[in-house]
Amino acid sequence: MLSSVLLPLLLCVQALSSDCPENCSCPSPNSVFCFTRRSSTVPPVPPRTEELYIFSNGISTLSAEDFQHLRQLQMLDLSQNQLTELPDGAFEMLLKLKNLDLSSNQISHISKGSFSGLVQLERLYLYGNKIQIIQMGAFESLQNLLELKLHENLLTSLPALSFPRLLLLDLSYNNIPTLGPSELQIPHIEALKVTSLGLTSLDTNLIASLKNLHYLDISMNQLVEVPPALRQDSLRGLIRLSLAGNPLRELKVEDFHKLNGLQELDLSGLNLQSIPQGLLDNFPRLVHLTAAENPFNCLCPLAWFSVWLKEKALTLRRPEETRCHFPLVNAGKMLSELEYKDFGCLHTSTVVARAFSQSTLVGHITTYPDTTHTNATSSPSLEVSNPSSIAPSLSPQTSDLHQCPGPCQNGGRCQVDPLGQRGCQCPPGTAGLYCETREDPLKSWSTDVPVVVPISSRHVTATSILLDLHHFIQTQPHIRGIRLTYRNLSGPDHRPIILRVPASYPEYTLRGLRPNCTYSVCASPLVEKVQRWNSSGEMVSCTEARTAGAPLSPQEPRFTTPGPQSGSLEPALAALALLLGLAVLTGTVVCVRRRRTKPGLELEGGPCEAASPDPHTPEQATGPHTKPDSDSVPGTPHNQSLNSSDGRTLPLK
Repeated sequence: MLSSVLLPLLLCVQALSSDCPENCSCPSPNSVFCFTRRSSTVPPVPPRTEELYIFSNGISTLSAEDFQHLRQLQMLDLSQNQLTELPDGAFEMLLKLKNLDLSSNQISHISKGSFSGLVQLERLYLYGNKIQIIQMGAFESLQNLLELKLHENLLTSLPALSFPRLLLLDLSYNNIPTLGPSELQIPHIEALKVTSLGLTSLDTNLIASLKNLHYLDISMNQLVEVPPALRQDSLRGLIRLSLAGNPLRELKVEDFHKLNGLQELDLSGLNLQSIPQGLLDNFPRLVHLTAAENPFNCLCPLAWFSVWLKEKALTLRRPEETRCHFPLVNAGKMLSELEYKDFGCLHTSTVVARAFSQSTLVGHITTYPDTTHTNATSSPSLEVSNPSSIAPSLSPQTSDLHQCPGPCQNGGRCQVDPLGQRGCQCPPGTAGLYCETREDPLKSWSTDVPVVVPISSRHVTATSILLDLHHFIQTQPHIRGIRLTYRNLSGPDHRPIILRVPASYPEYTLRGLRPNCTYSVCASPLVEKVQRWNSSGEMVSCTEARTAGAPLSPQEPRFTTPGPQSGSLEPALAALALLLGLAVLTGTVVCVRRRRTKPGLELEGGPCEAASPDPHTPEQATGPHTKPDSDSVPGTPHNQSLNSSDGRTLPLK
């Protein structure tokens, strides 16, 4: 009885296995997987097959005969083969086909008859090919298409794509700089991906026609501002938006007012230095935020962002790439790990000043821990013509305040404006974020253009000057390099020396300088739009620094102030002074004796001549010498000799 049941089953399995193509597998009666087969043609498969996977087989040609008997086929995967073209009518017998994957081949063009007969097709994948041309009407039979992927091809233009039911369209990584409603007639589209097409704007009429759009990816294009098309009412249902990789540099709150349904937002790689407060309040449903690869200035205007991240129940994606670029105290730190106090904000209580003695501006008076005076504050954009006229009329409150990031220089004061923002109040004749540059009154700067943040010197030695170029680089859009010009103002040679420094160097050290000299150093961007100009039409930012005196060389005498252990030198110095005194006294006695001569005799030789090195008698000497006797009384002549007129040596008695 058992054998009568098993035998038909075994025969059935054998029949199925015999229908499966060689080097393929058939996990079910209607599925065929050919993933190890190597052939340039399509293998013969059973007519009942509904799913055929022949990817990465080396297939280079197709014909209508390959599929004419596969009337039940619904899924066909021909990806990762060597196809260079799609013959007209190759798929026209596949009336039930719903999914066709032709990705990662070498197809160069799509003709009008490439997809004829595919009236039930819902998904068509053509990405990763070399398609340059799509003929008009190539997709006209695909009226039921739901997904079309054409990304990573060589397209420079599109025919009119009319898909009444299309839900997803991916055109990314082609070169199509303009897209309008005439090219895309896709009224029910839900996901539109146009990454890296070279777009400089987004067509407002196109976006207005997409009333069902949920996902929009316009990343890696050439958008210099948030497209006004995003202010359309049609985008109230938008859930995902990617602006990543565009040179925006600035965001405005009003650009996102209509996007209150947004749940995912990608702002990475926009060259943002800050995010305006209140911008993210437009998105009450936001769940995922990406802000990586931006050179954030982690100063007080961005402090709200750190607090907002901690208060909101959302995910900051790529937090390890979301870091501070400036100031130096925060450079390289992850933005999500900073506290409010780390941004240098003065958030403690302040007292309202009565008034400036010569100004109507009302500000705050705040005391810093390291100062004993009060500072009246004003808006950072205002300058007080006479800093000494600021009247500290109220006593300050002592509190734990945070200093400005970096000390104010050249008499500048760290102050707080009425909005709570801190900055340096620069006296006349100085400029810069920290008042670090003294303006040269002899230079005729233009006043109708913005002033850039100047360079400054951070460390000076006898032969080098370390320059801080952080602020200068940040104020220059897309700066390619810096031209440094420096000259010695203390010497006779004032000829400038010019260097070219890459923009990736936030600090640079000038070496080989002369000690105890004043140097003028100026910086200007290379091939950039200028913001501050001199009379020659070139943007310049300058600073001055004086090198230290040269250190003493080993041969030069060094004088050291006696320390606690220098008392042992006093006896030696006293003995040395005594010996010097005795030498002077001896020399005086010798000179006196030499000058005492008899009348009529004349001493030879000059005064204070040295004694003979030979200890023998005067007769053996080669010239007149004086040798004092150790037993003689000072002032008494003893054993002296004179030369007579005839040349004989006469002893003196």
